[in-house]
Amino acid sequence: MAAYSKFQCFVGDLGDKVHDLAGDTLKVYLTDNAPSASADSILANLTGITAEHGYIATDNQNGWTETAGVGTLTGVDVVFTASGGTFGPFRYAVIYNDTSTSPVDPLIAWWDYGSSITANSGETFTVDFTTSILTIE
Repeated sequence: MAAYSKFQCFVGDLGDKVHDLAGDTLKVYLTDNAPSASADSILANLTGITAEHGYIATDNQNGWTETAGVGTLTGVDVVFTASGGTFGPFRYAVIYNDTSTSPVDPLIAWWDYGSSITANSGETFTVDFTTSILTIE
């Protein structure tokens, strides 16, 4: 199971109304370079893998609910299928807000898969959000 970490800027961005978790488009981005919780705040701070052979940053079809003071961000699992070649290597799946324009593409969180992964032609890689992406209490 991948280890979850949030970018520190996400908390401040929530307070500054950067994210509309119920309406903004959130995307998944793959990288092999370790994100920094404190230094990275926008997608341009990261170097991702090349968009090719079935990989491109993809919308996760997110939803936001609040019940009894607990907010939950959910998402549909994202499945990448390598086609006509390989994509990778990557180790981290990053979620960012593709709707925001100020700042552009602010970062939310990432998952560390523990080692680099390469998807060969015909193989799939799934970013599994299980029951939720994150919970705020």
